[in-house]
Amino acid sequence: MGDQVRILLLEDDPNLGLIVEESLIKAGFAVRLVRDGQAGLEAMDEQPWDLCLVDVMMPVMDGFSFARQARIHTPDIPLIFLTARSLIKDKTEGFNIGCDDYLTKPFSMDELLLRMEAVLRRSGSVTGLPETVALGSYQYNNRERSLQGKGEIRKLTDKEADLLELLYRHRNKTLERSRALLSIWGDDSYHCGRSMDVFVSRLRKYLDEDANVEIRTVHGQGLRLLIPEK
Repeated sequence: MGDQVRILLLEDDPNLGLIVEESLIKAGFAVRLVRDGQAGLEAMDEQPWDLCLVDVMMPVMDGFSFARQARIHTPDIPLIFLTARSLIKDKTEGFNIGCDDYLTKPFSMDELLLRMEAVLRRSGSVTGLPETVALGSYQYNNRERSLQGKGEIRKLTDKEADLLELLYRHRNKTLERSRALLSIWGDDSYHCGRSMDVFVSRLRKYLDEDANVEIRTVHGQGLRLLIPEK
């Protein structure tokens, strides 16, 4: 799966499961779809995951039971419940188990992606990236949040690092402007947009020594980080 963010998706509805799986793959995530909680636990035994999306009502083992076992298996694994159950007691149970977010069906994929990005960013140690990634002749260290060029190591601010990581996860694809704003600034207002433009300009300056690396504005859509593919 390389350095993609690894998503374990538990959803027993075949149509919804396929739609969410395909949408997440299109967004650049590596996804495994399973149909019940027991299969989810088996998938966790096979390899590490960066985030679990968990339907509550499933056969064999429901989502709440899976989440309790998943927390024992990997205490820090981020969990987002996807469910048609909107009762306060159900949400309370979900958060008492330790879920990071709770999304009620029906939901839009844009909202799901934004919530996923926010949870991954808040998790701190989980960025979906290896410790060091190459951006042309530059090296970005996500643990130190630093960018190394020709003999120079630059410490990035939190928002510079957040934006660069988000662009990298969507590398060579268009990152929608509104998604970047809502994920990092929490607001897609004009004021926040102007703020993001400043950070984009900074990142372009930091990367300007390599002609093969470019943050391109896709007018009317968003931003695209262009880097050489290995």
